[in-house]
Amino acid sequence: MPRRNPPAEPEPVYLTATGIARLKAKLARLKQELPELAAEAGHAASFGDRSENDAYKQAKGILRRTQRQIWTIEAQLKNAVEIKIGQKGKSDKQIVELGSTVTIKSGNGARRTYQILGTLETNPSEGIISHKSPLGAALVGKKEGDIAEIKTARGKQEWKITKIN
Repeated sequence: MPRRNPPAEPEPVYLTATGIARLKAKLARLKQELPELAAEAGHAASFGDRSENDAYKQAKGILRRTQRQIWTIEAQLKNAVEIKIGQKGKSDKQIVELGSTVTIKSGNGARRTYQILGTLETNPSEGIISHKSPLGAALVGKKEGDIAEIKTARGKQEWKITKIN
């Protein structure tokens, strides 16, 4: 009999307290909408032959999509690990980690500041990048003064860490 691999451990979902609250609010809203969506699907089913009933198919699709969103959010919340912002002790060994705000400088003098968060809360246009993004992954674990290297389509880029908050 072939051996089966055990199921993989679910990956942690790193979120700030605000991100967790936002997910919980969305979950509550979706659960509140569910009975109404089920009633709409039931009402559309009463119109007759379901195989040619576009209203039923559309209502059923919305109901399924909402249920999938609920399951996804529940799984994310079950595996949520809160990122503590601003609770690090100041020391000369401070390193970049989830929740850190990092100022970096390129070889040509360009400066950028990013906050490192989990994948669900990223917004690069607002300076929030994921710890799994190429730059975020290169920064995590580094100290002030270290160089983070990333490979891009235009070649290798180097960024010096000038400040960690």
